[in-house]
Amino acid sequence: QVQLVESGGGLVQAGDSLRLSCAASGGRFSDYILTWFRQAPGKEREFVAAITRFGANTHYSDSVKGRFTVSRDNTEKTAHLQMNSLKPEDTAIYYCAAEGRPRPIWIIPTVSDVDFWGQGTQVTVSD
Repeated sequence: QVQLVESGGGLVQAGDSLRLSCAASGGRFSDYILTWFRQAPGKEREFVAAITRFGANTHYSDSVKGRFTVSRDNTEKTAHLQMNSLKPEDTAIYYCAAEGRPRPIWIIPTVSDVDFWGQGTQVTVSD
């Protein structure tokens, strides 16, 4: 059982940066692919980024590629999502998630692939 807690969200202007953090407790953090999802009002939860168990490989949605960077520190049991050049369309609740089943990192996961979720952190980007 892994507990995930996100932090770092907030209200920023277009073009600004934010760094989200995901702190894990319980379980063995390195057992899990760490994935970030987001959900905007009235929309389905969507994949943002993922990082393999030991951080060797990452994958991003087309909408954030080149602007967002996912990382993890298994010793500290934390993960981060560095978000640069933010746009109003990035406004959403951001969730970190742990996937226990192996998969190629380039496959887009669905919500049903996730074993554990954080509670989410709100990111709002104004014009």
